[in-house]
Amino acid sequence: MAADRIAAIIEAQGPNLALWVPVLFAAGIAIYFSLPFEPAPWMLAAMAGGLMVGTATCFRLGPMGRVLLIGAMLPVLGIVAGGLRSIIVAAPVIGYERTATVEGRVIGLTRSASNLPRVLLDQVVIYGLDPSKTPATIRVSLAEGTDPAILAPGKRLTGVARLSPPGGPGEPGGFDFRAIAWFDRLGAVGYARTPMLEVEGSDASIFHQMAFRARMALSAHIQALVPGRNGAFGSAILTGDRSGIDREVEADLRVSTLYHLVSISGLHMSLLAAAIFAIVRYGLAIIPWCALRWPLKKIAAVFALIGGAAYLVISGSDVATQRSYVMTAVVLVAVLLDRPAITLRSIALAALFVLALAPESLTQAGFQMSFAATIALIAGFEGLRGLTWWQATQTDRRWRFARPVIGIAMTSLVAGTATAPISAFHFNTLAQYGLLANLLGVPAMGVVVMPAAVVGLILAPFGLDWLPFTIMGWGIGYILEVAAFVSGMGGAVVGVKSGPGISLALLMLGGVFLVLWRGRARWAGVAPMALALLLWALYPRPDVIVADNGRLFGVMTAEGRALSVDKGNNYAAESWLENDGDTATQAEAAARGAFDRRRARIETEVPGLGPIVYVGATDQASGARECAAAAVLIAPKWYARPSGRCLFIGAATLRHQGAQAIWIDRGHMTVEGALANTGRPWTRDPDDGRRRRDPGKEEVGPKSVASR
Repeated sequence: MAADRIAAIIEAQGPNLALWVPVLFAAGIAIYFSLPFEPAPWMLAAMAGGLMVGTATCFRLGPMGRVLLIGAMLPVLGIVAGGLRSIIVAAPVIGYERTATVEGRVIGLTRSASNLPRVLLDQVVIYGLDPSKTPATIRVSLAEGTDPAILAPGKRLTGVARLSPPGGPGEPGGFDFRAIAWFDRLGAVGYARTPMLEVEGSDASIFHQMAFRARMALSAHIQALVPGRNGAFGSAILTGDRSGIDREVEADLRVSTLYHLVSISGLHMSLLAAAIFAIVRYGLAIIPWCALRWPLKKIAAVFALIGGAAYLVISGSDVATQRSYVMTAVVLVAVLLDRPAITLRSIALAALFVLALAPESLTQAGFQMSFAATIALIAGFEGLRGLTWWQATQTDRRWRFARPVIGIAMTSLVAGTATAPISAFHFNTLAQYGLLANLLGVPAMGVVVMPAAVVGLILAPFGLDWLPFTIMGWGIGYILEVAAFVSGMGGAVVGVKSGPGISLALLMLGGVFLVLWRGRARWAGVAPMALALLLWALYPRPDVIVADNGRLFGVMTAEGRALSVDKGNNYAAESWLENDGDTATQAEAAARGAFDRRRARIETEVPGLGPIVYVGATDQASGARECAAAAVLIAPKWYARPSGRCLFIGAATLRHQGAQAIWIDRGHMTVEGALANTGRPWTRDPDDGRRRRDPGKEEVGPKSVASR
């Protein structure tokens, strides 16, 4: 019978059933983010009511019924968690680009793409904007000449800034910064036109600024002892402050796959906790009275828990650090309870904890790569323990000198294999020499950098930290040299074109099934992974893309995408090329194709379609003539549609639909706007009370154009 078969499957999977809890919860969160509409509050309330009824019913069911009901409830719980989180973080977003005098309190410091200091401000005042429509936080890149002394936690700054709403996708299906900004309660981004000034009202002494102030003070102290790029790296791994890392170093670390050493993760947390554990345990053990009467192992575990929690707070509490602390805490709590730690359960608990606090983490590359690497390492090394050759390398004295190298190589290989598809999906690149970089760089991190950093933290209150931090700087210098060497090797990075979201979902589903399912049926997880790669390979890139301001367009050619201009709209140009899997620069892409560039007019011929014409002038006198001669007419300063059968992309289309993508099939065009989905709170046009000029409705035309 079917019931007996289901019961047998549940019994066989019993030891791993708990591990599926975060997976099913995450599936519900994924469903929430993939919906084309936002669930209404009454829908969330109805689902929450159903969950309460289901919870009460669980106690009346047998084991099989209880498992099935919980399995059905967990995705619903994920949908509710995502919806509630979206409601809780809701905050105003400015509706249009503006220049205004702004004022706010510094709550974060980073660096912009142009390598300038950038501040995150709360308690925002935008002069001329209703307080009820003022964002909770804004992010402003500072102008050159701003006094560095005022860039401190709690300082209240003011200045003239050019602000705009968080940007939408650069093309349909592209990265949507608006969603990230929504959950960060970030309502505007921009840049200061003049150096910002400090104003009265700074409140750096308030309690909730203490962690930020401590983090920045420690960062400044480290960089004072270890100047330059080495100190910036050191402050990043200890405090989470990456504002001192310049773009060149960051690029080298990313290309060489060593950027994970900057992100505070399990390596850093475990080393710190281990150092505290060892110091407390062996420090008390040298006192006979304590050694004979106290449970030193448990006392050391408590101190390690407290030290890890302090490190979590000081370092900024990002997703990787949260996961690392939860896993470390599970191990230490197991010590307190005299029970062995089950590593896969610790990662499951960490995932559930992080997703419950911030469901949006599921959509972010950091969360996905962090958990994929950790799960793969746990499962991979568990499998290796059953292999004869691996056992020999770990026990035979002849392998004692090669053992650390083999361990690092296998760690890099397993983690790199698990994270490579995720990295390729999000960043459109694959590193060719990541294994080499990790073999050369990771040992220095584990043997020199982190031990010296931990000793430096312990000795800092006594003013004796200069020597360990100096040694830490030497180790960091070596790592950065490795990163620069590897990134400079020919072909260090290979471009990968963008794929559909379903490909990433299938890859992760298949991988999880391979790890968690018990028995030979686990190999069925290979099928969705193979299907994911096939869909990825067949996913078509747009033949033509037009930027959301209309001043840049790109046409696919045999050499790659050709761009209409060699500078300007840098973000759109870079994202298009990255999504094509193209490593060319904007200038190189602009040299492709045959563009007729004249003053305020650009024209090119697209095979199978015809001429594409860009007109930058405001005068529409030539509109009918241009439309008659073009297959696609791009005129970002025109509102009224000119007569003719061309596909007209003007001001109204760009404002309402954003960037435009065109696919060509046998002379017919399929057109899609990047802002087509307006059903989510982060995609809706905010109502700022300002009526903008829109003199007439604009037709897309011609009739042969289909909506995608």
